[in-house]
Amino acid sequence: MAITLEEANRMVEGAIAKAKELDIKINVAVCDAGGRLVAFNRMDGAIWGGVYGAQGKAVASAAFGRDSGLLQESASSPIVSGILNAEGGHGIASKGAAPVIRNDVVDGAVGVGGGTSQEDEDCAKAGIAKL
Repeated sequence: MAITLEEANRMVEGAIAKAKELDIKINVAVCDAGGRLVAFNRMDGAIWGGVYGAQGKAVASAAFGRDSGLLQESASSPIVSGILNAEGGHGIASKGAAPVIRNDVVDGAVGVGGGTSQEDEDCAKAGIAKL
């Protein structure tokens, strides 16, 4: 089942709500199973580099169907680096994104950039919890 725009926007809102609770400013990206952007938001005052971080972490999470942080240690392995390079180099194997999995199928991912790695992941998972 593909992520709808309504679902993606709900996940963005959930991630932003968590960021407000943590008193941080984030960028949040929701991508589909193919790593293509469905929804994005940048909170006022969020760092501009987080735009790329949020999207890149979401791409990596969707590509591998797991939290992007779990890819950090193997980022330079031939498999992980090869897949991310073949995809176009947009994926970032760093903590801060989680996959959207429904019925044992990866439907996409939510990636966040702007806080610490743990804050980003917590916001991403809070967004997914809104599904």
